[in-house]
Amino acid sequence: MVSLKDVAGACGVSVATVSKALNGHSDVGADTAKRIKETAKIMGYLPNTAARALKTNKTNNLGVLFCDDAQSGLTHTYFSSVLEGFRKAAEDKDYDITFISNNQTTHNLSYYERCRSRGVDGIVIACVSFDTPQIQEILNGNIPVVTIDRVFDTCTSIVSDNARGMHDLVEYAISMGHRKIAYVHGKPSAVTETRLESYYGCLKAHGIEARAEYVVEGDYLDYKACYDRTIELLNLKDRPTCIIYPDDLACIGGTNAIRSMGLSIPDDISVMGYDGAQIGQVVSPRFTTLKQDTKLIGGTAADKLINIIEHPETEKVEQVVIEGQLLEGASVKKLN
Repeated sequence: MVSLKDVAGACGVSVATVSKALNGHSDVGADTAKRIKETAKIMGYLPNTAARALKTNKTNNLGVLFCDDAQSGLTHTYFSSVLEGFRKAAEDKDYDITFISNNQTTHNLSYYERCRSRGVDGIVIACVSFDTPQIQEILNGNIPVVTIDRVFDTCTSIVSDNARGMHDLVEYAISMGHRKIAYVHGKPSAVTETRLESYYGCLKAHGIEARAEYVVEGDYLDYKACYDRTIELLNLKDRPTCIIYPDDLACIGGTNAIRSMGLSIPDDISVMGYDGAQIGQVVSPRFTTLKQDTKLIGGTAADKLINIIEHPETEKVEQVVIEGQLLEGASVKKLN
């Protein structure tokens, strides 16, 4: 096995210089550091992570706590993209990732106990029920935490601008002449609450009545539930002209329901999605949707968490809001 001493001998520098270069210390010249890193790579040098952890009290390992009610795991269209952004940013800074599962066979350890047993330097939490005792234990523990799409006073949060996103969708529908705008929203959550407030607020700002029968609960990524809610909306005596869905997959369920009743999109009913998933951009007609910058959300979460780990003296709790982008498709009709 190639050692630091071997790399130092090949480069004609001290072991200390090699160690500093490989760990990104600024007191090694750029050219020297580059030469050392290239030589180490060619020689096949691999750092001894266990020894490094003993020396630095760091494992360069980040815990990812992610589980959703639907048990969709990494097939979750929104969070899979967020976590890909997180992974790339973490690896760029030489950090590994460990997923913290809810497998109860692990000696009945809590999430926090599992994080400690695996020696993670920090934890990112996404898409879980934050009100459970296990999550509160993590938030009150001594391991750095960053949350995604949920704001707490005690830790940094990275959130998509759901208020602005829903506002932009409703504004677009209104600009296309729609006044009967329905919203099939997800199950209760901080994201759902924010989007609902924005939906109601935008309608009110334009003097448009927010009709109770136009606001119904489906669920995120649940095309069957959103199919059923769409049928209910279409059976109203005074049905909406435009329906907004909680995500693009849910919008697929809605379009299936519309077509099952012999109606066309957008000539008879207009639809709008959320998230900007690829599926919504390859269907016909292409969805008008709000594309969330998932890669930036995940990458920012990793950057913030690593900064807290490496520079705790500068740590400050903050809320970072990431804006999305309205994608104009062909699923909304221009009304006279």
